[in-house]
Parts: sequence; C-alpha cells; structure tokens
Amino acid sequence: MPWGSTPFAIAVFIGGGTGSVLRYMLGLWVSTRTFHPAGTLASNLAATAILAGFTVLTAQRLPPGHWAVGLIAVGLCGGFSTFSTFSADTWKLVASGHTLWAASNVAVSVIGCLAVYAAISRI
Repeated sequence: MPWGSTPFAIAVFIGGGTGSVLRYMLGLWVSTRTFHPAGTLASNLAATAILAGFTVLTAQRLPPGHWAVGLIAVGLCGGFSTFSTFSADTWKLVASGHTLWAASNVAVSVIGCLAVYAAISRI
C-alpha cells in the first residue's frame, strides 16, 4: 500500500483527531494540577513513549505505508505531541520574565523526550 493511499490518509485523519483530543484532555488535566507548561510536556513525553513503543513493536513487521503506521505513528502521535504549543508556552515564560523557567522547559522537554525514546527503543 503506498504512503499516499486513501486508507493511509484516512488512518492519519482518525489518529490525528484522536491524538489532538487526548492532548487537549491530558494538557488540561495536568495543567490544572501543576503549572501551565507541564501539560504540554506530559503530552509530548507520552506521545514520544507511544511512538517509541510502536516503533519497537512493529519494526521489521509492518510494510512501509501500512495503515497502522498512519494511524499511530503519523496521526495519533502527531496529534498528541505539539511542538507549536511547546514553543508558545516557552515564549510566554520568556515574555513574562521567567527566563530560567523557559530554559528549563526547553531542556527538560528535549532531553526528556530523547531519554524516553532511547529508553523504550532499547527494550
């Protein structure tokens, strides 16, 4: 099945919508209990963990362009993670004078997501 096929695109659509709703719900839940960027960090870490787990479990098992790749890796993880919100959250911290928190948000987000992916991909 080619990457540009209709079933693949439909899988991306369904996964992306689901991931976006999950990101909204998790972000809202975490942010109301801690501090604002924590919700974005939680969704990015969770999406990274899902992508890493999916990659490990399906490596060499699914052909390129399989609908499950579109559903989970491209759609769900793409909708669940959010670089744009991460950027906006970080800029809001800078603009409000919380430069150290902004730098910490960048460091924890980037290093945390890389560490999660590395840890899961070694399983």
